[in-house]
Amino acid sequence: MVSVTFRGFLTFFLITTASCASICSTRGVSSCKQCLAVSPSCAWCSQADYGKGNPRCDEVSALRQNNCDPNNIEYPASKVNILINRPLSDKGSEGDITQMTPQKIELFLRPDDSRIFTIQVRQVEDYPLDIYYLMDLSYSMKDDLETVRTLGTQLAERMHKVTSNLRIGFGAFVDKPMSPYMYMSPPEVIANPCLEIGTTCKPTFGYHHILTLTDKVERFNQEVAKQDVSRNRDAPEGGFDAIMQAAVCDERIGWRNESSHLLVFTTDARTHIALDGRLAGIVHPNDGQCHLGDKNSYTLSTFLDYPSIGLMTEKLSQKNINLVFAVTKEVTDLYKEYSELIPGTTVGTLSKDSGNVIQLIVDSYETIRSRVELEVRDLPEELSLSFNATCTNNEVTPGLKSCSGLKIGDTVTFSIEAKVRGCPAERVKTFNIKPVGFKDSLTVTVHFQCDCECQKNDEPNSDSCNMGNGTLSCGICQCYSGWLGPHCECSEEQYDPSQQDRCSQKDKGVICSRRGECVCGQCICHTNDFGKVWGKYCECDDFSCLRYKGEMCSGHGQCNCGDCICESDWTGDYCNCTTRTDTCMSSSGLLCSGRGVCVCGKCDCTQPGSYGDTCEKCPTCPDACTFKKGCVECKKFERGPWMNESLCKRICRDEIVPVQELVDNGKDAVNCTYKDENDCVVRFQYHEDSSGKSVLYVINEEECPQGPDILVVLMSVMGAILLVGLLALLIWKLLITIHDRREFAKFEEERTKAKWDTAHNPLYKGATSTFTNITYKGEN
Repeated sequence: MVSVTFRGFLTFFLITTASCASICSTRGVSSCKQCLAVSPSCAWCSQADYGKGNPRCDEVSALRQNNCDPNNIEYPASKVNILINRPLSDKGSEGDITQMTPQKIELFLRPDDSRIFTIQVRQVEDYPLDIYYLMDLSYSMKDDLETVRTLGTQLAERMHKVTSNLRIGFGAFVDKPMSPYMYMSPPEVIANPCLEIGTTCKPTFGYHHILTLTDKVERFNQEVAKQDVSRNRDAPEGGFDAIMQAAVCDERIGWRNESSHLLVFTTDARTHIALDGRLAGIVHPNDGQCHLGDKNSYTLSTFLDYPSIGLMTEKLSQKNINLVFAVTKEVTDLYKEYSELIPGTTVGTLSKDSGNVIQLIVDSYETIRSRVELEVRDLPEELSLSFNATCTNNEVTPGLKSCSGLKIGDTVTFSIEAKVRGCPAERVKTFNIKPVGFKDSLTVTVHFQCDCECQKNDEPNSDSCNMGNGTLSCGICQCYSGWLGPHCECSEEQYDPSQQDRCSQKDKGVICSRRGECVCGQCICHTNDFGKVWGKYCECDDFSCLRYKGEMCSGHGQCNCGDCICESDWTGDYCNCTTRTDTCMSSSGLLCSGRGVCVCGKCDCTQPGSYGDTCEKCPTCPDACTFKKGCVECKKFERGPWMNESLCKRICRDEIVPVQELVDNGKDAVNCTYKDENDCVVRFQYHEDSSGKSVLYVINEEECPQGPDILVVLMSVMGAILLVGLLALLIWKLLITIHDRREFAKFEEERTKAKWDTAHNPLYKGATSTFTNITYKGEN
C-alpha cells in the first residue's frame, strides 16, 4: 500500500503539468499556502472549475491567460503602510519635540519577499539636557572631590552655549559594604575605614543618590560640598551597581522624557563585573530593578550580584541614556573596551584631580550629538534587515546604520530593507528601531502574509471530493486517508498493471524516473533525504543543480528541476556571479578606476599596466582620454592598434554613441580631443554614470584640414616669381643710375680743374709706346 504522505503530491500532479516554464508551476505544491511560500511572484487560483491540466500555482499573468477569474486569484501583495508620520522639529524649545520620523508603520510581507522603508533623524537645536554626575568617592578620589565642589556653576556656564534647558544631578558610590570588599576588623574600622591611615572618613557604602536632577546649580555645589570620601579594601569599585541604579531609578533621578540623558561616570579604578559577587557568597544575579530605599541608598547591594554588561546595555538603551566614562589614564584602555560593548558610550581621560572634567563632558556631549546610530529591538527571527545610510554628503553608503561628523540641525536618512525568511506561528509581530540615546523610536508591525483568504471557506466532507472523501480547500480536494486523485476518486488499494504506461516518458521508458511509484496511472514520488522530488514523471528535484564551493547554486539561488534560479543581484549557471558593482568602485568614484570592467563583483583590469582591487594602481597608465582614444578608434572608426576584434571587445566595454555635438554631462564626464593618422581632429566625451556604465559620445564628423587649391598655388608662385624679377630689375636699374651719376659728377669736377690748352686734350695718349729692355746687352 502506498503511504498516505504521497497523497498531496499526487493531488497536485493530477491537476498540473510538469512544465518548467515557471518556478511556481514546477514545485510540488498541493495547497494555496504552499504556493505562497514558493516565491513572491506565485499566485493561486481557487476557482473550482479551473481548466484541467493547468497549474493552479503560477504567476498572475499565466493564471489570467488560462481564464482564471481575477476574483479567485490569491495573490497577497507585500506593502508598507505609514500610520504615524509627525514632521521633524527644528528647535528643542518647541512643545512636542520630534527627532525621528515616521513613528509607526505596518509591513505586509510574503515569504522571501522584501520591502524598503525610510526613516529620517535630526539632532534639533537647543534640545533639553540632563546630566547626572556619578562619582567614585573612594579614598583615592579625595583631591577630585575638592575640584567637583564648584562643578555645577562652571558646567552650567559652558553647557548653556549649546542648550538653554539644563538640569544636573549628583550621585556617589564606593563598593558593596561587606567582606571582602570592605574592612571588617577591628570592629571600629567599619564605622571609620580610614582609621588605619590615621584619618576619618565615611563608612563604606554601595551607592547613594544625593541630588535629583535640577536646574538650580547652586544646590549642586551645596550638596557636593557636604560629601566626604570613604574607603574600600580591594582595588576595583562597585561602579556598575551605581550605573544600574542611576539608569533604572528614573523617577528618583528625575530623568525627563523630552531631554538628552548624559550619565557621567568618574573613577580612577577598575570596577567589579557580574559573577564577582561570588567572592562574598552572592549568587543572586542582578535583576535590573530599582532598589533605592527611603534614604536614597541601594538597599540590595549585599544581596544582588553586580550587573552584567549586557544587562547594563539593555537598561541604558531602554532609558535612552548615553554613558560617559571619565576615567584616569591608568584604566582608560579598560573602559574603552567596555565602551565598544555598550552603544552610545564615550571615554575621556581624566586628570589626577578631575580638573578637566568639564571639558570632557563638553567634548563627550559634542561627540554624542555629532553621531546618529540606529539600534533594533525585538527583531523577529524570521525577519532580516539591511541598512543604507545617507549622511551629510548626500551619498548613499550601503550596509551602514550610523552617521558621524554631524552638526546640530543636520538631517540624516536611513533606507531599510525588511525581508521575510519564513512563516512564524504568530502571524503578526512587532519590533522597534531607534537612534541610540534618543527617546524617539519607530514601531514596526509586521504582518506575515503566509495564509490564503480562501482557506476560511474550506468545506469538509465535500460532495465535490467523491461524495465526502476529502475537504474542498481553495478549489482542490484534500483527500482523506486511503483516497487519491483530483476528486479523491482513486483508492490506494486499487492497482492495474495497464496503468504503468502512463507513468513513464516515451523516450526513456522508465517508470516514474525510478524515483516514485505508479498508482492509479499517476506517479507518486518518493521522499528523498536530499530534498524534494516532483514532476509528472518524478523527473524534477531541488537538489541536482550545480554546486560551487560545496553549496548548491552557490547559496544564492534555488534549485528548480536541475536549473539554478538565482536571487536578485546574482547570475551565472552556479549563481556565483554577483551583479553588484559597489565592490568595484574606487576611491575616485569611478568603476574600476576607469581602467577595467566589473565582473562578478571584482575588477578585471583591461588597461595594460593597471592592477589592484579596483585597478587603482597603474604607474605607466595614460589618462582617461589617451586610453579611451583606442576604443574610439577601434569601435567607431574600425582602425587603430586595437582593431583586432577580440582585443577590442575585451578592452573596450564602453557603449559608443554618435552625436552631432558634445553636451555637459556633469562632473562624471571628460571631454577629449586627439588627432588621427590623417591629421584629422576627433572629439569625444567619456561619461560614467553612478551605476558604473560608461559611454563614449563621439562627434560624427572629424575635423580634417582641407587640401591646397593647385591653380591658386600655381598662380601665386608665378606671381611671386614675376614680382621678384621685376623688383630685382628695378633695384638693378636704380643701382646703375646711381653709379652713372656719381661717375659723371666726378668727370665734371675734374674737367673744371684742368689747366691746359684747350686745343690739346690732356687725356689723349699716343698709339706708340716705348719701353726699355734692361736685360738687353747688344750684339757680340
